[in-house]
Amino acid sequence: MTSLSLASARALHLAAQGLLAPPRGKASKEKVLASIRNMSVLQIDTINVVARSPYLVLWSRLGDYRQEWLDELLADGALFEYWAHEACFLPIEDYGLYRHQMISPQGLGWKYNHKWLADNADSVEQIRKHIKQNGAARSADFERKDGKAGGWWEWKPEKRSLEVLFTTGELMVARRHNFQRIYDLRERVHPAWKDKRDLRPQLDGQREQVLKAVRALGIAKANWIADYFRMGKLDPSIQAAALAEQGLLLTVQVDGWDKPAYVHPDHTDLLEMAVQGKLKATATRILSPFDPVVWDRKRAIELFDFDYKLECYTPEAKRRYGYFSLPILRKGLLVGRLDAKAHRKDGIFEVKSLHLEPGVRVSQALATDIAAALTSFAQWHGTQQVHIQLCSSNEFKKMLMALLP
Repeated sequence: MTSLSLASARALHLAAQGLLAPPRGKASKEKVLASIRNMSVLQIDTINVVARSPYLVLWSRLGDYRQEWLDELLADGALFEYWAHEACFLPIEDYGLYRHQMISPQGLGWKYNHKWLADNADSVEQIRKHIKQNGAARSADFERKDGKAGGWWEWKPEKRSLEVLFTTGELMVARRHNFQRIYDLRERVHPAWKDKRDLRPQLDGQREQVLKAVRALGIAKANWIADYFRMGKLDPSIQAAALAEQGLLLTVQVDGWDKPAYVHPDHTDLLEMAVQGKLKATATRILSPFDPVVWDRKRAIELFDFDYKLECYTPEAKRRYGYFSLPILRKGLLVGRLDAKAHRKDGIFEVKSLHLEPGVRVSQALATDIAAALTSFAQWHGTQQVHIQLCSSNEFKKMLMALLP
């Protein structure tokens, strides 16, 4: 069995995720699509204290790029939206992997409420007819009549109807405007798809998802795999060990791990480089809380010894690192986290707090790398100045401030 060090396993993971080295060459719309295909999923979140998460995930891999390219790829039909790890942008060629969930959405939990659908059948039918007759629509196109305030759990009935029809696949997101979803009928958004012709057996699709998850992760323990697409309990025939026996996955041993890990055959060359110690992580990047590298807390601990929790849902008094702390990746390690806010009108990128991980040694090289990443990040936001309020090391804060604009 092929054996490799933990550092090499990290490098293999980052290489598969497009985070091993700094971005190369000029960003393009084609590279945006290639990056999403490489990850297989791009999670959506609306929090906007810095860039919204999907745009930030792409910046971490591509550097300076035009955010409207993501919106254009959705409108062009190269991407679609659906529930994967959570709400995600997905390559349109993977539509068939999710079609069974649309047809039978009962396993999607709160995302599909059969009782609400039955109780509000008239409202749902009105929305269906409205879009069929008048074309694509936003939730904002429907006036709220129940007197309640907006909010996640206080969606107006029309919004709930739109989301139910989205979850069941009758509607798709045709495009976004100011990040608001614009819904239209599936047959108008994705006319190339025909269930009778294109729908594959569900287990075949799930097998492909398992393989895609391992490929996207670069290297994976068996218990990491299902979470990537939130697949639940896997059928024994598509678990990693069974697929390895069929030659669809490679089995490897990582120093210090008591169970084997798995690598997709597409990464054979990367694996060989990792084993030989030739896969060197050189990038320093700021990551989104919803980046695939850190969205699985258990995996982040096992692979990077990085205990990460997004604290925006934690009461302010109980937060350790801030409302929207962003992991800092440097040369194959997660070395810290920063809580930031972009004040675009004032041209200031505010670092409310920056915490280095325990054991990270303060050095000029560390300061140089992180200052460069912060400067690039701030400039991408259109903020030319970086202000640091708090830092876990006063010495490191002084070093950074001497290097930042």
